[in-house]
Amino acid sequence: MRSVKKTHRIQQLILRWGPAVLVMAVIFAFSSRTPGQVPTFGPYDALLKKLSHMVGYALLAVAYLHGIGREKPRAPAWAWLLAVAYGITDEFHQSFVPGRGPLLWDVGIDSLGALFGLLLWFIPRTQARNRQSLPRS
Repeated sequence: MRSVKKTHRIQQLILRWGPAVLVMAVIFAFSSRTPGQVPTFGPYDALLKKLSHMVGYALLAVAYLHGIGREKPRAPAWAWLLAVAYGITDEFHQSFVPGRGPLLWDVGIDSLGALFGLLLWFIPRTQARNRQSLPRS
């Protein structure tokens, strides 16, 4: 009986935090590439790479929110802070990748992406909740 409960708890932990771990692994894998291993996109190179930073950290923040539990107080703030912290550690990690280096600018873009991700997650839900609470005529 006890091992069944333990197995269930482990499954719940994986379901809650698995998406965050997966997104972190993908970010880590892309950050580990040297400049020669990363494709270039001509005149749109910088824009597309910064947008990919934003999208990755938007997904990470939402995955953290899922892991923390959306219903918990201050969960969005914690999800954002965790994403920012991971962005900082990712830039530190890049200092060990040949041809790459840490950029404070990238941490700012990652932070903004995390914020946008959380906003995009909450705005439709808040609007739907507000519509449901309106009196019907």
